[in-house]
Amino acid sequence: MTATMMTPSRFGASVTGNFTTQYSNAAPSMADSLPSVDFGFNDLRERMAQFTARFDDFIEKGRKRVLEERNAFKINIAEISETQRHRRQAIQSLESKTSTHASTIAKEMAETNEMHEAIHAFKQQKEEAIARRDGLREEIAALQAQIKQRRDAQAAYQRSLDAQARHNIPELRFWEQCLGLRIEGTGVADQLRFVYLAMDERDPERTCHFELWMGGREYEIVESEPRLDVEDMQVLQGRLNESRELGAFLKGMRCMFMAVLKG
Repeated sequence: MTATMMTPSRFGASVTGNFTTQYSNAAPSMADSLPSVDFGFNDLRERMAQFTARFDDFIEKGRKRVLEERNAFKINIAEISETQRHRRQAIQSLESKTSTHASTIAKEMAETNEMHEAIHAFKQQKEEAIARRDGLREEIAALQAQIKQRRDAQAAYQRSLDAQARHNIPELRFWEQCLGLRIEGTGVADQLRFVYLAMDERDPERTCHFELWMGGREYEIVESEPRLDVEDMQVLQGRLNESRELGAFLKGMRCMFMAVLKG
C-alpha cells in the first residue's frame, strides 16, 4: 500500500518543480494561493507501528499467561498429591492412637476415680480424633473427585486431538507428494514449518514458508516468508481454529503466497 502512494514531500516537490519550470517568468496565478496538501502519512506510519508493537506485546503476554497457567496447574497437582500423602499418614497415626487409647481404657476400668477421669479424657480425645479423621476422609474424597474430573477432561481433549491428527495425516501426505509442500521442525516444541516449493516461475528454486504453533487449543501463525497481510492471515487462522480443516488452511496460505509473488 505504501509502495503505490506518493508522500506529501514528493507530491509537493513534483508540482512545484513543474510549475517553476513552465511558469518561472509568468505572472503570479491562482495556483500560488492554493493551500499545501498534507496527507499525514508520517502520522499513519507511526500509528501502524504503535499498533504492531501493541499487538506483538499482546501475543507475548498471552503466550506467557498460558505457560504460567500450565505450570501453576502442574504445581497444584503435585501439591494435592503431597497433601494427600501427608493426610493419609495423619489418618494412620490417628487410627494408631485411637487403638492405643481403647486398649488403655479397657485396662484401667478397675482403677480409682482418678483413673475414671483419665478414661473420660481419653474418650474425648478419641472422639476428636475420629471427627478429624472423618473430616480428612471427606477432604480426600473431594480432592480425588476433582483430580478424576481433571484427568477425564484432559483425556477427552487428548482423544479429540488424536482424532483430528488421524484426519489430517492423509491430507498432509497429499500436499507433500502432489502439491510441493514440505513439513519441517523448527526446534520449538509444538511448532512446525510448512515450506512451499516451486512457487515462482521465474525462480524455481525460491520457496515460501510459514510457521504454525500447534501447542494449545488455538493454532497460531508465528511468522511467514515472504511476509503476508496480517489481517488475511488472521482470517485464515480463525477459520482453521473453527473447522480444524488443515487442508483448506494450507490451500489458502498457498494462494496468499502466490498472490504476493505475482504482485
